[in-house]
Formats: sequence, C-alpha cells, structure tokens
Amino acid sequence: MSDPKQTKVVLDEAQMPTHWYNIVADLPTPPPPHLHPGTQQPLVPADLEPLFPMGLIEQEGSTERWIEIPQEVHDIYRLWRPSPFFRAHRLEAALGTTAKIYYKYEGASPVGSHKTNSAVAQAYFNKIAGRTRLTTETGAGQWGSALAYACQVFGLSCDIWQVRSSYESKPYRHYLMETFGAKAVASPSELTEAGRALREQFPDTTGSLGMAISEAVEAAAKDPNASYSLGSVLNHVALHQTIIGQEVLKQLELFEEPAVDYLFACAGGGSNLAGISFPFVRENLEGRQSTTIVACEPKAAPSLTEGEYKYDFGDTAHLTPLLKMYSLGAEFVPDPVHAGGLRYHGMSPLVSHLYHEKLIDAVAIGQLEAFEAGVLFSRAEAIVPASESNHAIAGAIRQARAATEAGESPVIVIGVSGSGQLDLPAYAEYLSGNMADS
Repeated sequence: MSDPKQTKVVLDEAQMPTHWYNIVADLPTPPPPHLHPGTQQPLVPADLEPLFPMGLIEQEGSTERWIEIPQEVHDIYRLWRPSPFFRAHRLEAALGTTAKIYYKYEGASPVGSHKTNSAVAQAYFNKIAGRTRLTTETGAGQWGSALAYACQVFGLSCDIWQVRSSYESKPYRHYLMETFGAKAVASPSELTEAGRALREQFPDTTGSLGMAISEAVEAAAKDPNASYSLGSVLNHVALHQTIIGQEVLKQLELFEEPAVDYLFACAGGGSNLAGISFPFVRENLEGRQSTTIVACEPKAAPSLTEGEYKYDFGDTAHLTPLLKMYSLGAEFVPDPVHAGGLRYHGMSPLVSHLYHEKLIDAVAIGQLEAFEAGVLFSRAEAIVPASESNHAIAGAIRQARAATEAGESPVIVIGVSGSGQLDLPAYAEYLSGNMADS
C-alpha cells in the first residue's frame, strides 16, 4: 500500500511514454475536416506545405492511435520528463475538504510550462525537413519561450510576434525568448502587411492571438526557408502534449489510486487540456474510468461556454484554414487579462468536437477567482502557478468545496500547466487590490 501521507511520485526515465497518443483513432464519430479557405473543400497535404513540414502535416491528418516519439525528441524530453505528480495534502487541509486532490506540474520544463513538449517536436520535424527559420505568435509568452528554446537546440532562427498587452505587461517573457536567441516583437507590428493594416484599423488595440497569428503566418508564407509553428489548437500540437496524461495514468498507479472522479485543466487554444485529458477520454470510452473532464476557460474569452460551433478562421486576417471549432469570432479581441495564453477567440477543433459530443465539460472562471485560487495554492503547495493554471485550480477548488458540503470524497486531478514566477507583477496587482475581474 502507498503511504497515506505520500506527496510526490516521479517516474523513472525508463517509464516515460515512447509514443504520442492520437485520440482521433478512438473517437465514436470522426472530427470534421479542416477546410481550404478558398475552395472550402477538405484540406489535402499540399495545401499545408507552404506552412508546415510533411512530418507535422502527416500527424495533423493521422488516424493512427500511437505515433512514435523520435529518439532525438525523446532525448531532449528527458531533461525534464517525466514531470512530477503530487498529492496536495496541504491544499486539502487549507480547504478543509473531504476530497483527495492531486496535481500534475509542468513548470519544471526549461521555460516553465507544458509548451516545450510540442516546441521541441515541431523544431525537430522542421530541422529534418531542411527548414532554417520558424515564425510564431505567443500570448503570455510561454509558447514563444518554448519555441525559442527548441530552435536554439536544433539550430534554427526564430521570429516571434507577442500579443502587445502581454509584451508590455510581461517583459521578462520576451527577455527569455531573446536570451535563447529569438527575435520578439509586439503585435500588431509594422513588420507585416497584416500588422500594419491592423494597427491602422485598431490604433489603440492591445492585440490578440488572432492578430499575432496573422503576422506569423504571413512572414512564414513569404519565406521559402521558413515554417509557421503553432503552440496550440491544431491536432499535431494536441498530439505532442498527450505525454502529460499518459504519465498521469502511470503515476496514479503508483499512488494506488484506481479511479479519478474529476479532472480540471485550463483551456485557451486547447493544447494543455488536450495533453492531460485525451488519455482520460480514452479511458472513459473504454470503460476503465468515468472521469468528469472540465475545461476551465477565462470569462474574458469563453469560447466553449459562450461561443458558436462553426467553421471559422484561426486568425484575424483570415489567412489560416477554416477550422470547425467553438469560436467567438476571428475578430474578437478579449480584455487584456493576465492569462494571456488563454486569450484566444477559438478552441482546438479536437477539444471542440469532444465538447460538442458531450465527452468533456467546460466552465468559465473570472480573473479574481482565478488569482484567489492561485494565491491559496501557492501558500499551501509552495508553487506559484501560471496565471493560466489558476483557472484550473479555481475550478477544482469549487468542486472540492461542493464535495465537502455534500459529504462526498471524490478524487480530483488538476493540470498545473506552468510556473508563475514570471507572472509576479500580476500577483502583485491582485494582492494590492487593483486587479479588475476582466
């Protein structure tokens, strides 16, 4: 039997998953295809070749259940994976809850978030395809930092358009990108046609991920040696993140925890939620678990809870393929909340499909509730969570309190997607009483 006061399990390197899990193989109904923006016909691989290397294009459309992680990628993963999994005894005590709470912590990666799981994979497949430059967007900066690191590892140059509100409020993020050798600029910028047009149309804009995507896509499309790299939303990005949930299932076995009642993860574009939850969806579909999976999104960008399920563009300038997703509209610009990584108008097509098929749930969390939860978690567990992660923690705390009132003892798992050490100005704003809810 496991020690009832055991707080942490870390898998051996030999136990790290060797394959990514592709949920498309197990879905009861296939997800709608991506469409060409001109013909509105399903995409074929040639449509994506100007933006992505063939290795990633094949993953995007794959229906194979397991896709092997290349050895070169696996070797880099071993620098921080498997990531730790904790029983939150002190948080349970602080809440006085009857629930059992666990959390998976992705903040131990080189840049402090889960984003490195896909960045390393994407840089690798671009390197072997002969590309020499990657362009991307980033919200809060976790993805930009991750891609900057991965490009440095594989000898690629990296250009990053960071949402203006985050660029200005989180300067340490772009300092980190620049330390790894990337070039980071605030979006919308004067460097692209899309950026100049957006600045003219919205001169005082705080920016959005949709705007930054437009600039990065344009830059890649004009350079034959460049690829565009996306940190969330698309199928291949969700695929790379599934190493998280696979590790959680193994770590639960070490805790001798046979079943999980609730799983909470923050959701902006969907990569973090997909990474921890897709292996649990498989477990649910195959009858081994009956876990309620809850996507915790910000009230400032509630695409699942308030968006429309439709084909929409992934960017503001309408340069991307059409994606079937829950969307607030490609022109939607969220309030400049601190969870910059969640400020996206749409949701991953795979996550959207699961939500539409009622295989996962969703809840919208306000900024003040999120940071209240983050501070409580910090003081109990000695980890300062990323602003984005606070939304998942808040959702879990709601459930834990409700369980206590009902006299129930559910098992709750939280995906803590990253560290908030570079988000401390946001915490200072909250602690001073100056933070707006949105």
